[in-house]
Amino acid sequence: MTINWQAIVKAYDVRGLVGTELTEPVVEAIGAAYVDVLELAGQSVVVGHDMRASSPGFAKAFSTGARKRGANIIFIGLCSTDESYYAAGHLDVASAMFTASHNPASYNGIKLSRSSARGISIDTGLSAIRDCAAELLESGIPVVEHQGSISEWEALSAYAAHLRSLVNLDGIKPLKIVVDAGNGMGGHTVPAVLGVAAGLPALPIEVIPLYFELDGTFPNHDANPLDPKNLRDLQAAVVAQGADLGLAFDGDADRCFVVDETGAVVSPSIICAIVAEREIARAKAAGETGISVIHNLLTSRIVEQTIRAAGAKPIRTKVGHSLIKSEMARTNAVFGGEHSAHYYFRDFWFADSGTLAALHVLKAVSDSGSKMSVLARRFNPYFGSGEINSKVEDAQAAIARIEQRFESRAVFDRFDGLTVSSLPGTDDWWWFNVRISNTEPVVRLSAEASAQGTLNAILEEALIVIRS
Repeated sequence: MTINWQAIVKAYDVRGLVGTELTEPVVEAIGAAYVDVLELAGQSVVVGHDMRASSPGFAKAFSTGARKRGANIIFIGLCSTDESYYAAGHLDVASAMFTASHNPASYNGIKLSRSSARGISIDTGLSAIRDCAAELLESGIPVVEHQGSISEWEALSAYAAHLRSLVNLDGIKPLKIVVDAGNGMGGHTVPAVLGVAAGLPALPIEVIPLYFELDGTFPNHDANPLDPKNLRDLQAAVVAQGADLGLAFDGDADRCFVVDETGAVVSPSIICAIVAEREIARAKAAGETGISVIHNLLTSRIVEQTIRAAGAKPIRTKVGHSLIKSEMARTNAVFGGEHSAHYYFRDFWFADSGTLAALHVLKAVSDSGSKMSVLARRFNPYFGSGEINSKVEDAQAAIARIEQRFESRAVFDRFDGLTVSSLPGTDDWWWFNVRISNTEPVVRLSAEASAQGTLNAILEEALIVIRS
């Protein structure tokens, strides 16, 4: 079988079709290459996996390859991605998590980290691991004289206790929430963090579960809350149950989406602003100065404005979790947020945790004394489009058409893709960003404006140009 290594090793992780692109021999070679490239012989590596049918076999194959090259495996078994980050951070070791996140059941993948959950991207090690794995698959994996050991560790209870320690839920007002785990790993972690499954004290939170049964075939809906159709069951249940809010997790439970008590989806930018304000206040209370918060360029303007109003410095970054983790570590940022509902915390080894973000939201609702919709409205003065994808034959040509159309009446910023903004000083302002997909002939468009009519007009014009 010929393996297209360029196709399965992405910008930030490994991902591919099970059986054709990702096989156990391929994964074993990746495990060996990971140890060689990161020089992990004699050191420990945490290995965990999600609920997909292929994940346990892949985790075992990776462990075999890693042990052949001398690494000691700490196997934590079934876990969420942020639980694997907890294990890596707590133990200060490297880690490998087997999951394809929100992708369909036919896919699987690997999220690799250096010690303490530090990300690895194509530019910081993944390309070298890819090339080394290709060679080892071809020539065979040499076995070192002293192969690595393997041990098991149950991380769930310690992970749940750690998250609870970061958000004080003592005295929280009673809340009723619906949680849609999408048959993913939220069904494993939510009962431990919000319930008593990990032996923690009971909270005054009634959790109404949707699809908590772990099932990598995703029989109810795809575990991708970014797609609005996958939130419909949650929205209906929140309204039917008279719940205070709803939470939806993706397949590996590292992202969390929020629905208010009316069933309306709360933008991830709003969650960024809410959590940023809380984390800045916590840092200030601890006597910190020079506080910074990361946000990517696709979040709403309200995120930057909230950070500044709270007395911290906003730092804009490109999209991508490995890049954001690195930038957070470089700047010692207290928090970081993305438009895609990834939320990063300094006190969580600069890694992302959807569940930790959810705890902040629950505490914020309780502290506000108001409904989720009222709290969200405070951070939602503008009008955004979300991400709109357009399939085009020539993506570069589409970007060139945008440049030509708007060059005389806008400001261009090529920091990440192309951001086109209304001229400075315009009261009726707008901006939109166009980015080319790395994996398919698609142009991604995100826009925001000061008024709904302005947003509608700029979206219509931009989409006509892109799709023409």
